[in-house]
Amino acid sequence: MKKLFFILFINFLSAQQSWTLKQCLDYASAHHPLVKQSTVNIKKNEREISAAKGMLLPSVNAGVSHNYGFGSSINQNTNQREAINTQYDQVYAQANWELMNWKNYLIISLSKINKESSVYKMKLAQNEVKMNVIMMFFTYQNSRSWLDVLQTQISGIEDQIKRTEKEVEIGSRPKSDVYDIKANLGTMQEQLLSAKNLKDISKINLLNALAITKDTLDFTMPEENLAGADFNDQNFVQNLLEKNPAYQSALKEIQAQQKNVKIAKSGYLPTLNGSYTWSSFYNKILGQPATDFSEQIKLNKNQQLSFGINIPVFNKLQVKNNIELAKLNVISSNYDKDIIINDLTKSINSIKVQFLNAQEKYNLLETNFENQKLSFQKSEEKYKEGLMDAYTFFVVRNNWLQVNYNLINSKNDVIQQTELLRVLENGF
Repeated sequence: MKKLFFILFINFLSAQQSWTLKQCLDYASAHHPLVKQSTVNIKKNEREISAAKGMLLPSVNAGVSHNYGFGSSINQNTNQREAINTQYDQVYAQANWELMNWKNYLIISLSKINKESSVYKMKLAQNEVKMNVIMMFFTYQNSRSWLDVLQTQISGIEDQIKRTEKEVEIGSRPKSDVYDIKANLGTMQEQLLSAKNLKDISKINLLNALAITKDTLDFTMPEENLAGADFNDQNFVQNLLEKNPAYQSALKEIQAQQKNVKIAKSGYLPTLNGSYTWSSFYNKILGQPATDFSEQIKLNKNQQLSFGINIPVFNKLQVKNNIELAKLNVISSNYDKDIIINDLTKSINSIKVQFLNAQEKYNLLETNFENQKLSFQKSEEKYKEGLMDAYTFFVVRNNWLQVNYNLINSKNDVIQQTELLRVLENGF
């Protein structure tokens, strides 16, 4: 019974599930390694904030030492140097505190900026993964649609050959009709093999985009209405640009570099330090009686409190050079932002143009679809009445199937561009 249950359980796991595009995007945005890696970076930045705040706290150390001395040393009882063997134990606790160092506060602020930047980078990783999944998803759907068209064509050819052979037997069709159709069957079968290979490769690419290594999924396209976009808005590109996490991340990078300039300048500022030390010791001459350990510790207690200010005077021009380098990094990060703006503007405009072209093409094909359908129906009637030879009808039929595929492919293209726009519009 257990064995049967195990087999059923394994079969259940290995059964293919059917995912829509939304399910693919939800999975990839949560489980893709690039996204997971970016979430780790956020946690690292959070830890850096904690570490930066920790620099405002004092550092405390405690220690115990146990020592033996042989030969000439100071007798703690007479304070004279003698030839004696001694035991010396010391206990201490020490606290050091940077009471004022402006650099520490600037580093905390920088760490917070870096965390905000890492959040944008995580969203950027999600967007890049989603856009790749969208393109691979529709490539797979189109390749599957093309395979379906070819299979329908070949199935129709085989049926047509059987019907034509019967008509040849009764003398209503010339035998050359059979030869004409069979001559194209081999070509169609070769195209079918290529289409199967294309479908398999496109599925592998889609699984790779999802970071899934086992082929236990199928992908379906639910029927949906085509959506539009408001491209007449003058601020359409600018709005998408400002929402884009790559742009926001570039702005945060500029802020971070500007903060680094202030951190470098803090090297000119003085720092105020404080320290507190508590200590005590136990001492005895080996072989001679001595006061108890606890009693000596009480008697020999010592406390020290100190404050100091450190004023930079000359540091081999290191602070000046660090400031200049930080300023150059600000300039460089501004150029990086300009490059990102340029690339994003190109991508947004490209998607916009492709969307409009795909929509126009789909509307044209949809308008012409009914005419093509009527033309095919008339040709089918002529073929059945013997007014059209088999090869001509074969060409007409394949053209009709091609029109069906073109309409599906065009619709998929519109939906693809819509989904790409939706990713950009969601921003962060």
